Amino acid sequence: MLAVFKHYPFSVNLLLLSSLFLTMGRAITLPYMVIYLSSNFTLGVSDIGLVVGSAMLVGSLLSVYGGYLTDKMSSYRLILSFTGFFTLGFIGMCVTAHLWMFFLFLVAFNFAYSVIDIVVKAAFGKLLPEAERGKVFSVRYSLINIGYAVGPFIGAGFAHMDMKLPFLISAALGLGTFLTYMIWGDRTLSPTDRASLPISFASVGRTLLKDHRLVCFTVGGALSAVAFGQFTGYISQYLVTTSTPEFTYQVISAVVAVNATVVICLQYLVGKRITNEHLNRWLTAGFSLFLLGVVGFALSTSVWHWALAVGIFTVGEVIVFPAEYMFIDRIAPEHLRGMYYGAQNLSSLGGALGPILCGFALASQPPQFMFYMLAAFIVAGGCFYLMGASFSNRHDYGSID
Repeated sequence: MLAVFKHYPFSVNLLLLSSLFLTMGRAITLPYMVIYLSSNFTLGVSDIGLVVGSAMLVGSLLSVYGGYLTDKMSSYRLILSFTGFFTLGFIGMCVTAHLWMFFLFLVAFNFAYSVIDIVVKAAFGKLLPEAERGKVFSVRYSLINIGYAVGPFIGAGFAHMDMKLPFLISAALGLGTFLTYMIWGDRTLSPTDRASLPISFASVGRTLLKDHRLVCFTVGGALSAVAFGQFTGYISQYLVTTSTPEFTYQVISAVVAVNATVVICLQYLVGKRITNEHLNRWLTAGFSLFLLGVVGFALSTSVWHWALAVGIFTVGEVIVFPAEYMFIDRIAPEHLRGMYYGAQNLSSLGGALGPILCGFALASQPPQFMFYMLAAFIVAGGCFYLMGASFSNRHDYGSID
């Protein structure tokens, strides 16, 4: 995969590396957020979940406005500004002694990360021809997964010395990214057509709601994210309910390892073959693998069964993520590309709801009912994607079957 960097301009490579280091900064701290909140603010598990989950939800909702800013302002200024917010968010969480301020800094960090994600994806649409975008989305997703795989190990090493150190290391990565992009970032990236963008955020929102494809993709993404957004969370919930802590630990360790290995090894190899032709078929294949994976979860009785099921599930992930980015890239008008990606980010709301819905299902129904529920969400999400692909509107770019 590293050889692919030679084929992209320096500005694209800088955006890819920025995604890697900011994701690593996020992954260094987030796994230890529960311990930090518990020890510093004496919160219970349910209160911690409310604080972290609410901050992520608010950050995701605010990111839609970040998409609007992406279409109105220079990408260079936005990346610098929100990388600054990213850095200050970690510094603030580290030094504050007040829970309400910690929550605001946590929201600021989540908001900043989401907006940078939108700006980077929109910038690829400006810097690369359409045929190259699927490949670069796959490269970026591989780098993000590398960041999530490496970050917790770095965080663990520093957390043993002092629980504040992971926050400071994350802030340092943010500051390093800020300084690097300030010196070498592409200052020429600007909105394609300022004159054609509606003046107010509300008017842009009304425009987006009229695009039935975008609405269907957003709803479909939110529904399916219930199943794949936080799958390690609901697997843990199921195993804690149905087995021993020792077996739960063995399975989760295997699941995390298999997921990271499959994504890192296959993401670019598969993603570069996903083109604008037959995107609908690629998504159908990806959702089918999600469904097979969930069925495998329901039938698994050993660590090897769980590893095989998560391997199948992860291949679906490898297909769906770059394919859905390309769907949005294809239907988005140039002057609204940021808002379209911002709307797509709302699918993360489904990921936040997944563990909550699974918890209710496990508390009120037989354990395996949870997997039937998740399968239903996958099917419903896939149907909304197919509905979106069938709509014809003023952004019709041709056949996507």
